[in-house]
Amino acid sequence: MSMQAARRNYSLAGPESKQAIEDGRANGDWFLPFVDQTVMSELTARSNGRAAVDVLLWLALLVGSGLWAFVAWGSWWSVPAFAIYGALYGGAADARWHECGHGTAFRNQRANDVVYYFASFAMFREPTVWRWSHVRHHSDTIVVGRDPEIVFPRPPSFGLLIPNIVNLVGGPALLMRMARHALGKVGRQVADYVPASESRKVVWEARAFLGVHSAVAIWSLLAWSILPLLYVTLATFYGVWLAVFFGITQHAGLREDVLDHRLNTRTVYMNPLFRFLYLNMNYHVEHHMFPSVPYRNLPALHTAIKNQLLPPKPSTLAAYREIIFALRKQRANPLFDLPLPELPSPSQPSRRANAMSNDGVVAWGADTARSTAGPRAVAEQGVDLGAEGDLSLGELRRVEVNDRTLLMCRPEPDLIVLTDGLCTHGNAHLADGLLDGCFVECPKHNGRFDVRTGEPVRRPAQVPLRRHTISVVDGRLIGRITDVTD
Repeated sequence: MSMQAARRNYSLAGPESKQAIEDGRANGDWFLPFVDQTVMSELTARSNGRAAVDVLLWLALLVGSGLWAFVAWGSWWSVPAFAIYGALYGGAADARWHECGHGTAFRNQRANDVVYYFASFAMFREPTVWRWSHVRHHSDTIVVGRDPEIVFPRPPSFGLLIPNIVNLVGGPALLMRMARHALGKVGRQVADYVPASESRKVVWEARAFLGVHSAVAIWSLLAWSILPLLYVTLATFYGVWLAVFFGITQHAGLREDVLDHRLNTRTVYMNPLFRFLYLNMNYHVEHHMFPSVPYRNLPALHTAIKNQLLPPKPSTLAAYREIIFALRKQRANPLFDLPLPELPSPSQPSRRANAMSNDGVVAWGADTARSTAGPRAVAEQGVDLGAEGDLSLGELRRVEVNDRTLLMCRPEPDLIVLTDGLCTHGNAHLADGLLDGCFVECPKHNGRFDVRTGEPVRRPAQVPLRRHTISVVDGRLIGRITDVTD
C-alpha cells in the first residue's frame, strides 16, 4: 500500500472521527487491571504536604536561577542561568500543569487551580481549552480523529520535531489560536471537545493571557531590554525542550486505535532528578489507567499492578531507542507497528471489563443489592440495601437495582446518601472513585460531585447526579428510587 493510501485524517472534524464513534472506539471500554479496593483507597488518598514541598522547591529553583541570570546578565554566565530557568519555566511547568489539571496534586482544589493557571500561562495553554482537551485525550488515547493530543501523526514528520524543540512551530500556533479565541472565534477543532457553555470562559482567558504577554512586550520596548521577555514569553520557547524530551516517551511509536493502554502508552524507569522534574509521569501507563491516583503514589501503584502490565523500559535511553526505531519505520510505512507483545493474563478479573458476575451483581465490591420488584414497587416500598452497621464511614458502595447502577456512601457518621452511580460525564462507576469528605470524584476524568446535593463541583462534570431517598428502618438501609415513571 502506498504512503498516500495509508495516510490517515487526524482532524477531529474528519471522517476518522465519525468512524471511531461508529466502531465504539470513542469513549470506549478500556482494559483495567485488578486492584484490591482497600489498596486503591490508600493509593487515591490526597494530601497537601508533598505537593506543597514539590511546588515550593520548583518555585525556589525558578526564582534562584532567575536571580542568577539577572546578576550574571552581560556575561557568559547568564547563558547557563537562563538555560536552567527556561527548562524549569517552559519545561518542568508541563508536569505541574498536568497534575494540578487532574486535581490530584493537592487535596485542596483551590491550590490545584492556582498552580494549574500559572503553569498553563507558562506553557501557552489556555486553561479551559486544555482541560477539556486532556479529558478527551484520556477518553480516547491515540484514537485517530478523536484524540487532540497526538504528537506524531503517521507518517511522522522529523522536519517539524526539530524546530519544535525550541517551540518554533507549536509556540506560534498556540499564540495564534489564543489570539483567535480572544477575538471570540472558537474553531471547529476546539468546539469538538469544549462545550459551548464554556466558550465565554475560553474567550476571557485568552484575553487575559494575551494581555499579560502584551504588557511584558511593551515593558521590554520601553526599557529597551530583552530581559522582561526572556523571563516570560521567550522562556516558553527556549525552555520547552524539557517538556518535549519527557513527553515523547509517553506514546510515540506505539499503536493507534486500541483500547488497552499497555499497547499505546509507555512506562519508563527514570532517575530521581527526572522523576522530580516530571512528577513521576514516567509511570504513564499507570496514570492513564488510574488518573485519580496522585503522582506521589504512582510508584506504589506500579508495584501493585506491574505483573499485569508489560515490562517498563529500563531507562530513558532504552525508550528512545525503541521510539526512534518505530518512528523511522512508520515514516517509510505508516502502517508499521512494533511487534504485538504477549499481554500478561491477570490473576483476578479485570476491574472494569469483568466487574460484574454472571447474575449482574458486583462481585468485587462490598455487599450489594438485588431486587426483582418493578420500578414502581421500588419507589413506593423501597429495596433493602443491607445493614446500616455494615456501611463504614467514607465507604463507596455500588449497588444494582433493576439493572440500574446506584451509589451508596457514608460521607459523615450521621449521613448516608444514595445517588445514581454513573458519572454524568464519562459514564464511569463512581464507586471506583474517591470520596473526599462530601465530594465523590470520578475515577475516569476526576470530575467531582457533592453527594449531598448531587451538584457537579469540578469539571468536566456538568450535569448533576440524581439523588434518591434512603432511610434506616429497624437497622436496615431502605432505598427508594425517587424518579421512576410509569
